Amino acid sequence: MLKQLRNASLKARLPDEIRFLQQWFDNPLKTGAVAPSSPALARRMASYINPEQSGNILELGPGTGAVTHAVLERGIDPKRVIAVEYSSQFVDILSDRFAGATVVQGDAYNFETLIEDYMHEPLAAVVSSLPLFTKPMTQRKRLIDLCLKSLAPGAPFIQFSYALVPPVPTKAGHFDLEVSNWVVGNLPPARVWVYRRYQN
Repeated sequence: MLKQLRNASLKARLPDEIRFLQQWFDNPLKTGAVAPSSPALARRMASYINPEQSGNILELGPGTGAVTHAVLERGIDPKRVIAVEYSSQFVDILSDRFAGATVVQGDAYNFETLIEDYMHEPLAAVVSSLPLFTKPMTQRKRLIDLCLKSLAPGAPFIQFSYALVPPVPTKAGHFDLEVSNWVVGNLPPARVWVYRRYQN
């Protein structure tokens, strides 16, 4: 029993970087990154959220919560955060770290189920750390389209990537797209892509 408690305590103290590396080795296509987002990247992503916009914030692929923390620092009430994470280990960590937030173990690409169970009003923002480039373009486009339809008018779908090109180009959908400059404080450097559906 004492040995089990010691092992549990040691596991709880593992740095997030080690946790990410373990998850990446286990399933690189699901985890996508070998380390959590840097505070600089997390803050840049959260900066696109308007705290005055009504509705919940949906976070896809929060990992161990680097971006979640930045979202809360932006002034968002934890009760407004719905975090959808595939890894059961990360779900446990998120539940411990962010009391009040709704933490869901699930697949973000099964978006219709998420809409039915958790989205009963337009969202104020979607913040995604999913490794979109591991999916075919049709799946990426479908997910972004569904997210944009679930957002309030003008509200952002926020996605980071390490790539030179957007996860879904503007010619592939009915949306506006803006991109940040490179966040060099992240390893590797990353940019933030912000999608908004066209306003009629």
